[in-house]
Amino acid sequence: MTGFTVDPWDPGYAAALAVENLSEMGSTSAELVLDVERPAGDWKPVTPGPGVSAPGTLLVADGVRRIDARVWVHDPDAPMPVPGIAASYAAGIVRCGPGGADLVDVQVNRTLISASPHAPEVKTTHATYLPGRAADASFEELSLALQRQVTQLEVDLAVRHRSHDDDLLLVDGPLRGRTHLPRTVGYIKTHHTAYLPPAQSAVVGALAAGQRTPVFLMGTSWRRHAWYVRLPVQSSAPWAGVARCEASADLDPAEAVRLADAVTLALPPLAGVDYKDPRAPQNLIPIGGLEKLLRHHLGDGRLLYRALRTAAG
Repeated sequence: MTGFTVDPWDPGYAAALAVENLSEMGSTSAELVLDVERPAGDWKPVTPGPGVSAPGTLLVADGVRRIDARVWVHDPDAPMPVPGIAASYAAGIVRCGPGGADLVDVQVNRTLISASPHAPEVKTTHATYLPGRAADASFEELSLALQRQVTQLEVDLAVRHRSHDDDLLLVDGPLRGRTHLPRTVGYIKTHHTAYLPPAQSAVVGALAAGQRTPVFLMGTSWRRHAWYVRLPVQSSAPWAGVARCEASADLDPAEAVRLADAVTLALPPLAGVDYKDPRAPQNLIPIGGLEKLLRHHLGDGRLLYRALRTAAG
């Protein structure tokens, strides 16, 4: 009988490793510098040494977004109304330390985004949507403009609540737009692009729980240090339990390696468990809990949609 492996992620979510990329492993246009920590031909799994310690305080930042309605902005300078979106978004910070995890802050904003300079402030019976600007009227650009607002809110909260010189900030998702923050790591749960050549990809597959790959430099439309880490997982599916981490390209190699070791020690105790989270173990317990809380704070989307229709007259 032909054997098979069940991917541990719930089928309602995209696979942790995009299937269409399996045949293209190592096929990428990204600029790679593989010998930051070890020579490219001598890559092997890295276990943090006995002199390495996890950060005393780990701050976890995350944000969520929801489009409440598609809208049309009546622009006196355009022959036709301009498309836009009315959206709610929220960001929060969780502080993890020896005593457990505590919610530090949550903030919810609403925005009406359009390419028109005449996008109005919309006051409804339940919320006020502040105007935001997109570069053009395509849905892709409207979505990107919304994501930029989410990222900026995460940055604002993180800057406001960092108080220790030895803390470490983990942001859910790529580090882009946040590389200027000190001691900050981006955390990517899903792999849509295969960046490493075959020999180095094989090292990712050979990782045991609590191990990482050597640090490397990666450049696409922006540059960053990166490494892969495996969390505790029972499945033998390809790259099960593997997450990618990113740090600023401005770090010197030794500093990037120290940061990678600290993160590799900090993550396994926070790994999600499959009977509670369909995206375990990569969806860390603080991230999963924060996402659930943030979505609750967004409010009832149906109620907000009706309020927007009423406000539009």
